[in-house]
Amino acid sequence: MDQIKIRKPTAEDGFLVHKLIDSCKPLDTNSVYCNLLQCSHFNDTCRIAIYDNTPAAFVSGYLIPGECNSLFIWQVAVSQKARGKGVGQKLIREIICSDDNINKIKTTITNTNDASWSLFKKLASSLNGSLTSKPHFTKEEHFGGMHDTEHLVEICFSNPIKE
Repeated sequence: MDQIKIRKPTAEDGFLVHKLIDSCKPLDTNSVYCNLLQCSHFNDTCRIAIYDNTPAAFVSGYLIPGECNSLFIWQVAVSQKARGKGVGQKLIREIICSDDNINKIKTTITNTNDASWSLFKKLASSLNGSLTSKPHFTKEEHFGGMHDTEHLVEICFSNPIKE
């Protein structure tokens, strides 16, 4: 993974990003069109890692309307070959470093998604930030009993950070 290249995604990456996310269970798969929009309209707050000319990881995010200092991380998809190497955290840090106004990261995680909990706890520690969580979208109220409760995770830190 030494020759990994991190960059903003482009519309041409959209379909390959869709395939990557589909291979990363238990992530929810969105439409190809959604991934195309992430890779084009929202590419300032998304990053892709390329290894051997194929996507090895993808992070999608956006600035929360009305909270220009808060980056919401929608998904972190890391291929099997790139797992355990800190690639997800590197992609998120690349986004943060591109905007000095960001001093808060938000995301939602189910209780059973150990990989995401581990990633965001390590990220909070590396940023010398504080991590809090609370139920946000609940199984019964928001998902009609069809999806586990998503917990809102917030990491507050001082920016700018420098790589």
